[in-house]
Amino acid sequence: MPGSRLSVFISSVQKEFAEERKAIRDFIHGNRLLSRHFDVFLFEDLPAKDRRPDELYLEEVERCPIFLSLFGKEYGWEDPEDGISPTEREFDRATETVKYRLLFLKNLGKDAPHPKMAALAARAKAQLKYQRFEDAGDLTSKVYESLVELLEARGVIQNKPFDAAACRGLTIADIAPKKVHWFVKTARRERKLRLASNASPEDVLTHLRLLQEDVLTNAAALLFAKDPQRFNTTAVVKCAHYHGVEVAKPVPSHQVFDGALFDQVDGAVDFVMSKLARQVGTRRQGAAAPVTYELPKEAVGEIVVNAVAHRDYTSNASVQVSVFADRVEVWNPGRLPVGLTPEDLGKAHSSEPANPLIAHPLYLAHYIESLGTGTIDVIRLCHESHLPLPDFAQRGSQFVVTLWRDWLTADVLTELDLNERQLAALPLLREQHHLTNAEYQTITGATRPTAKRDLQDLVEKRVLVLKGSGRGAYYEMPKKRLTNGSNGSSDGQ
Repeated sequence: MPGSRLSVFISSVQKEFAEERKAIRDFIHGNRLLSRHFDVFLFEDLPAKDRRPDELYLEEVERCPIFLSLFGKEYGWEDPEDGISPTEREFDRATETVKYRLLFLKNLGKDAPHPKMAALAARAKAQLKYQRFEDAGDLTSKVYESLVELLEARGVIQNKPFDAAACRGLTIADIAPKKVHWFVKTARRERKLRLASNASPEDVLTHLRLLQEDVLTNAAALLFAKDPQRFNTTAVVKCAHYHGVEVAKPVPSHQVFDGALFDQVDGAVDFVMSKLARQVGTRRQGAAAPVTYELPKEAVGEIVVNAVAHRDYTSNASVQVSVFADRVEVWNPGRLPVGLTPEDLGKAHSSEPANPLIAHPLYLAHYIESLGTGTIDVIRLCHESHLPLPDFAQRGSQFVVTLWRDWLTADVLTELDLNERQLAALPLLREQHHLTNAEYQTITGATRPTAKRDLQDLVEKRVLVLKGSGRGAYYEMPKKRLTNGSNGSSDGQ
């Protein structure tokens, strides 16, 4: 095994488990540890011209040393000759060739499986240990733990990843029953978690893969311990507020949020929102007067919870949240998953949490909106609020997300003394952050010479930066206010 990767054959009724099959593949390929040791075979990944009849690609079962079965409600297509489905043939071939088999059963609630699937599942359960799962997120966390156990058993790794590793000194007496009860109540309401409202802490932690054979994990400590920092002192969120645009002392406001990860996220988000400008509407808009913040609370919450879920907990650094006059920055120790770049975060990408056993409970409690779409949601929320799009950057061993505030405040506009035409162009500028001379003429009704003068005035006042030249020239609004030493021009017009 050392020096080579093991192939995992994923077997299921393809249509029934399309989402789960893709989620397992993307998770294994994106996880730092698993991607070094495992490949995934999915029949649907083969080019159409290479796809073969079911009987022939059974040889892939023989080639792959690991066989992963997903059983649910459907039995699948049945061979006209003997009535056996490809899923059952694959299971039998894996059994005959003595593969390392993993079995996961979908929780169906009151739905009854197809009689042939029920019979196959009963036969498989008699041979193997199995686990039940609720959804794709629950499944990937359990696949993660199972593959880590395999690596440990074969001596490939000596220690489990941080979230799955045993937490030294942590016992069930250190777990806060109230926090567990709150979690179950919340997850039942938000994600329809199938655990009884009075489930014991042991049952809840076992269900979440945080307690195995009487051993509690680091993830259990961070999520549910009475005093999580007793087991990891740097697992906190440090927040600071600065009046200017740079880190400067004295710091006007500084606070460290500790406790369980849920509490850290709540505290950090509230800290940020308390430092932002807000506008209170009228009761005509609803029973209670609505409050609008200059940054969407959902966007702030998403970047804070992402930092907590994805950070490297073996680092001595902590998550840091800084509120500046022109932006909010969230720093967390860690790097993006293998193969993912900051640019990829603006488009559809797979969910690849660095700490799956931490991320999944956060998802179940609705702290994470949906797996794999968080950064896209942040971009959308900023766009809908007519704000500059966020920045994502890797700075050394830290990953940084920046949300830009609207620096053209009422006070700044009064100071700049803009004319009515220039003010009329600001809504479009805030929405698309760039403008041409022709667009300015259309918005304001100005002639071309007047538009050129107005735009040049905005360049001199550092509201705009001229980009390009000739017919390709346009004006761009910077994400932050330019200082006196900044150059507000470009290549000429």
